[in-house]
This record gives sequence, C-alpha cells and structure tokens, in this order.
Amino acid sequence: MANVAKRPNGRWRARYRDPLGKEHARHFRRKTDAEKWLNDVTADLVRGDYIDPDKSKITITKLSGPWLNNPEWSATTKARNKSILKNYVLPHWGEYMLSQITHDDAQEWVNLLPTKLAPRTRRKIFNVLTGIVEAAVTSGRLNRNPIAKVKLPKAEPVRRRYLTALEVEALAEASDEYGDIVLTLAYCGLRFGELAALQVRNVNVDRRRLQIEKSVTEVDGQLVWSAPKTNKHRSVPFPEFLADEIQERCEGKKLDDPVFTTSRGNVLRIRNARRDWFDLATQATNLNGLTPHELRHTAASLAVAQGASVLAVQRMLGHDKPSTTLDVYSDLFDEDLDDLADRLTGLRTKARADYLRTVDEPNSTGLHVIAL
Repeated sequence: MANVAKRPNGRWRARYRDPLGKEHARHFRRKTDAEKWLNDVTADLVRGDYIDPDKSKITITKLSGPWLNNPEWSATTKARNKSILKNYVLPHWGEYMLSQITHDDAQEWVNLLPTKLAPRTRRKIFNVLTGIVEAAVTSGRLNRNPIAKVKLPKAEPVRRRYLTALEVEALAEASDEYGDIVLTLAYCGLRFGELAALQVRNVNVDRRRLQIEKSVTEVDGQLVWSAPKTNKHRSVPFPEFLADEIQERCEGKKLDDPVFTTSRGNVLRIRNARRDWFDLATQATNLNGLTPHELRHTAASLAVAQGASVLAVQRMLGHDKPSTTLDVYSDLFDEDLDDLADRLTGLRTKARADYLRTVDEPNSTGLHVIAL
C-alpha cells in the first residue's frame, strides 16, 4: 500500500511497503515533492532496482575502511589512497551519510579543491570519493552513483623526458659506483623497484637475460615486496656491455641475495638513492629534475630509435598489451608517421607519372583516351 496524505502539521507524508512488508515513510513540505518521491520508489520497485533506504544510512567514514582493504591494490596505491582519505576526503565527507551525498555538493567540493594542486591530483582525490560510492552501489547500498557525472579539471598531457645515449653516459659517469644502475635502468627499462628486487637467481649472464619476478617499494618506512606491476613475470635482455658489470655484482653472493645494493649491501630505496647520489649526479650533468623513472622512458626511446617494434618494447617494459605501449609512448613513433607520409608521397608521384603517360595516347579515331 502506498499513498500521500496531509498531516495535521501541514506537511505531506508519503509512505509505502517494501517487498518484505516493511513500511517506509518520508515527510515533505509540498505535495508534489512527496508524490515525486513515491513515484520514483514505485518505479524502482517495478524495475527491480529497489534498495532499502536504511542501507544508505551509513557514513563515508565507516564505508572507507572496507574500501581500503582492496586485495588488488599494491602497497603504494593503498598508501596513496589512505593519505588522500585522511587529508582531503574524510575531513569534508566523513560524517556524511551515503544517502546525503548529491551531485551538486560533490561538484562544489571538486571546484573548491586547492588550485595549487595539479589537475591530475585533484582528479585522484575525487576518484577516492567516487570509488567509495561506487563500491556502495556494487554492495547494494545504492542503485546508482549520484556523483558519477561530476565534471573534473582537465589533466594536461604528460610530457615525458627522454635522454640521449650521450646524456645517459654522462649521468652514469657522474654516478660513480652506481653508474651500472643508471645504465641498467636506461638500457633495460626496469622500474626502480624491479631493479632493487632483482636477485642473483634472476640473472643469466650467458643468455644476457634478467628475469623480473618481484618488486620492492618503501611504504611508510617499511620495505614491501610484491609482484611486478602487471603481476606478470618477464624476461628482459641486457646489452653485452653490461655483462661484466652485472657478473661482478653477483660474485660471492647467494642465489637469494639482491644483485644491486647500496655500498653497504642494503636493499636500494629510491628516496635514499635520490638523496645520496642520483640527484647529485643529475645536477652535475645539468639534468636537474630528472627522476629514476624517466630512465625507463629513456629505455623505450633508445629501443625505438634502434628500430625496436612495439611488441618488443612492450615485452621489455612489461606492459599488459601492445596498445598500452602505444598509448604511453605514441610520441616515440612520430618518425614512423613521417616515413609513412614519405612513402605515400612516392606512391602518388609514381601514380601521377603513369597517369600522364597514358592520357596523351590517341585511339584509332584520333581521340585521346585514358588507358587504365
């Protein structure tokens, strides 16, 4: 039974019973609002989209805990989302009940996020909030995400930095005892965490292969070991000039020992490496602002410049599919487009010459015809 009735206090009460026989009611100032609410609920019941409104009477703070325990996230991703929750999402939305979140409120919040934050950062902040709401939809607390269509600041295209082989050589020299790390990153395309997790058992000097099976990252001061980013093991070739360097790194070590370490034999940590030698080397070579990850981009650039195919670059870098490589490094294949344009120019030049040779050939009646 569903109806709208006027109460003694002048407000309008809309009520209905759900499929389990439980009665629900809301009060409105205007009859039209009460009727609209009741019609929407009735439509949901007919479509089978009905959800008990009591399920959405839970705060974002309470929902955020289970949402953070996503088993598919890396430790780094979890730490980043936890930080965003603490610093941006929960201070504003923490005490909001799920049912209270509206598109307009979320849009205003996004618009008021500090402009000093990069557009990509603001998008990541919003994605944490909408991720929690979307999880509530999946778990049956809402039948739709009310903030799915919030407009976000446009993220500027990422401009990747690629070093030349000469710049890599200078950086390696300036890195002294860690020069082989620079060369391995720049010519093999490993992520820093993959290089730090590389064990002696993962090296085949005869075949010149590195077997990438693990990654290690520092999270809140602790080392966290995990599978590579795409959860896929891969075999990466290394150039012959690195064979002696890598062999020397492996000598006297056990199979489970890391290949590349600090001068004291400790596991490499990217923050310490940048502080102790990497940033100093970039300053000495006028490569200020360069990050270790940009050596991975450099590896892709150097490989493409030497004629490597998209598939080869994909396998070296460990992308999940070739299309990902093309999306990330589409600018590296601009020369292919230039070459294509030159080939098309040659094709048209030949076709034009053939056409002009045929257009002036007269037939037996003395008329000119085009002989194709």
